[in-house]
Amino acid sequence: MPQQKKQLHLGAFLQDVGHHIGAWRHPDAPVNAGMNLEHFKLLARRAEAAKFDMIFLGDQMTFQYEEDEHIGRTTRTVNYEPLTLLSALAMITDKIGLVATASTSYNEPFNVARRFASLDHISAGRSGWNVVTSWTLGEALNFNRDEVMEHGLRYQRAQEFVDVVQGLWDSWEDDALLNDKASGHFFDPRKLHVLDHQGRFFKVRGPLNISRSVQGQPVLVQAGSSDDGQDLAARRAEVIFTAQRTLGEAQAFYRGVKEKMAAHGRDPDTLKIMPGVFPIIGESEAHAREKFEQLQAWVDPEIGWPVLARHLGGVDLSSYPLDGPLPELPPTQGNQSRQGLLAAFARRENLTIRQLYWHVTGTRGHWAIFGTAAQIADQLEERFTGGGADGFNIMAPWLPGGLLEFIDRVVPELRRRGLFRHDYTGATLRDHLGLARPANRYAGRATS
Repeated sequence: MPQQKKQLHLGAFLQDVGHHIGAWRHPDAPVNAGMNLEHFKLLARRAEAAKFDMIFLGDQMTFQYEEDEHIGRTTRTVNYEPLTLLSALAMITDKIGLVATASTSYNEPFNVARRFASLDHISAGRSGWNVVTSWTLGEALNFNRDEVMEHGLRYQRAQEFVDVVQGLWDSWEDDALLNDKASGHFFDPRKLHVLDHQGRFFKVRGPLNISRSVQGQPVLVQAGSSDDGQDLAARRAEVIFTAQRTLGEAQAFYRGVKEKMAAHGRDPDTLKIMPGVFPIIGESEAHAREKFEQLQAWVDPEIGWPVLARHLGGVDLSSYPLDGPLPELPPTQGNQSRQGLLAAFARRENLTIRQLYWHVTGTRGHWAIFGTAAQIADQLEERFTGGGADGFNIMAPWLPGGLLEFIDRVVPELRRRGLFRHDYTGATLRDHLGLARPANRYAGRATS
């Protein structure tokens, strides 16, 4: 029999009204989307009906764009806490994966381990933790700090944080709970394990007070493409959410991370690389670009400077000539990978600061693709089959319409080409991603 064609993975990155800053002014976007449960229920149900692997929620524990405080002209000010929202969405979905962001900079490992294990039980095995280190000043000021933690230190903390969480997830072996009313034995003490971690950043005794989750451990997702981020991903991650604009950049990133996995004794197939993609679908490429320009027209120019500074890691360019080239950028403790991505893009395309400013207010540095459903599918297929991705996180420009257009028009085209599933073949997020259920590290070591 012919071998089945390799299929890509799809996530739906749900960000209130959509990923374009002007999306909230779109006539079809609910202006209260960030606090509108019915809006998220619609999106989750439609993504599940389309057989997406997962829905994905980002998070920042501050005013998302600090310029709003002074201008008040974007809607990204109020949003549900993501794990709370996903617990609600777990009740109205059956198969789709549920991935939420939680920062290693302003949480404790025990809390994170317990929350994601709880979501995995509640959803019958569909949870995933997106590991991030927080880099905005607004978050630091909300958590008893005067400045952002140094980049390298953030990732050292993150490495230990992940180790502790995964250790806590193995507190109970799969068959530790006996629930034997007749004998009076609730659990087998030989199969309960105390972590007793003592490290540089954390001292955590354990065990976790929740039994081992349906997936063994929730899926570990990592967002960040700096050298430190890639090292963390190569060591622990099972999915990477990243940003590369060109096929060459995507191929180099893909190859580099998977090669780094060998140093940790990992099989490259145990990590799925799913870059973000910002698709605009039209009756033609020109029509798609017209739709994008309409979104651009809804962005107040005052917002551009602080947005650009934020995505350059805090570098303010407002004193430079607007129609001049991008200057050399200083090192930052902010988002280093995004700063590097945007600087490389500006120099490759010979963009002025003004042109980069308008680009960032639209796509925030992610790969934007324009065209008909077939043209969009062509570009996704090229990157997937060309060794640049295992799948994609779809960042709809506006919601719900941008995601629904992708589902109704692009997904059928991907299926026609044999690139995407017609139905789920399993029940858990690990099933969808083709990831094995991890063995408990203590299994078989119980003593009498």
